[in-house]
Amino acid sequence: MKVIFERSSAGRGSAILPPLDVPSSPLPTCSRCKTPLHLPELAEVDVARHYSALAKYTYGVNHGFYPLGSCTMKYNPSINEELAALPGFTNIHPLQPDDTVQGCLELLALTEKYLCAITGMDRMTLQPAAGSHGEFTGLLLIKSYHKDRNDEKRKVILVPDSAHGTNPASAALAGFTVVNIPSNADGLVDIGALKAAVGEDTAGLMLTNPNTVGLFEKNILEITDIVHKAGGLVYYDGANLNAIMGKVRPGDMGFDTIHLNLHKSFATPHGGGGPGSGPVGCKDFLAPYLPTPNVEGNAPYHLQHQMPKSIGRVKNYYGNFLVIVKAFAYLCTLGKEDTGCGGTSRLKRQLSIMKKLAGVYEVAFPRLCMHEFVLTLEKLNKAQGVSALDIAKALIDLGIHPPTMYFPLIVHEALMIEPTETENKDSLDEAALAFLSAYEKANRTPEEMHQLPLTAPVRRLDEVNAARNPRLRYYFSVKAGS
Repeated sequence: MKVIFERSSAGRGSAILPPLDVPSSPLPTCSRCKTPLHLPELAEVDVARHYSALAKYTYGVNHGFYPLGSCTMKYNPSINEELAALPGFTNIHPLQPDDTVQGCLELLALTEKYLCAITGMDRMTLQPAAGSHGEFTGLLLIKSYHKDRNDEKRKVILVPDSAHGTNPASAALAGFTVVNIPSNADGLVDIGALKAAVGEDTAGLMLTNPNTVGLFEKNILEITDIVHKAGGLVYYDGANLNAIMGKVRPGDMGFDTIHLNLHKSFATPHGGGGPGSGPVGCKDFLAPYLPTPNVEGNAPYHLQHQMPKSIGRVKNYYGNFLVIVKAFAYLCTLGKEDTGCGGTSRLKRQLSIMKKLAGVYEVAFPRLCMHEFVLTLEKLNKAQGVSALDIAKALIDLGIHPPTMYFPLIVHEALMIEPTETENKDSLDEAALAFLSAYEKANRTPEEMHQLPLTAPVRRLDEVNAARNPRLRYYFSVKAGS
């Protein structure tokens, strides 16, 4: 497919502007570009056709089954977008006096209140712009807490080997040393290894529950107790909150601080890298260290900037406000009674498809998984030379988006499947048939699997080279003398 610059034709255009009816005022020479802008010259129909063709290369939840694990809720009701577009939310300025934006401040205060009630936290900042940003913020709270108590020897953050990759990255960015805690044969935290790892240098433990293989840590109270007795704090990665939301709260499990992914659990789209929102909650003893400002009061509300122990701002003003508006709308739609319906729905859906696949595929941990489950194709790979990547590519030809591949790292040749809350029984049955068809083809004609997909707009790519040497710009040919 041609890029838009290759479709350009000199002199072609579609802008029809009226004659200038005010005095012209050219930009001063110092403000002008020294090189041409290289804007494509296209008619309106060319632009429309280009982007329509480009859209065909993109697969989304509107096209079909989308089992990509742990990335997003994939349910973004249009009503939330309409509410976030209301003039009272969009036609404001972050430097307005507090008394002129009382409705916005009330929305922030109520969102904090509701999220605290759901998670079992006492205070919440809505400032962080994404989940990983929330991780970093939560770790800074832990760091400030230990520093404030003159306990700066605590330099170690414990991270399970099944954790999301952002956990160790965030801990390192915050200045901590990362120590991995291995999983046991059941896919859960190895309690013996945890006991051996904690000590006077332990600042905290990062953990998500249910974990990355979809299993609830049955020893969670023992885990948090071990870390607390060693003087450390426990951080909850909220990536998998969907599975337990409305049923059990991280704060009641012993977690001291938590980040949430509004795009995973509260219906705010996060495609293309943003905008996102990763609120961070904490228990009262960590509240003094939260980013400034915080919303305080109760009609009237105000932004509290005077917080002597605060870690300072982590985002301009008060985060991505309109994303928070969408999450608030979703919370109001569900209400207290239905907050947990998404997790229950998700559990039923993933168990439905796991049961259909378990007799053919090998499930890494064949027990009651919650929001997602992981298949291992290690035996198939050894027997037929067919990899998890081959199965994923085969699914493209069968009309569904591939699941997460090769994650978590503790499962070899892994495919992680996470059906979303909105999938119905028919689509789950069709997806199961596609997975079974791919497996049957892998055994019947294994060599053909390496050539798939055959029907997709783009065939199998050199993905490693594309990731390491991406071409993200168009290079124009320069004419001599120009």
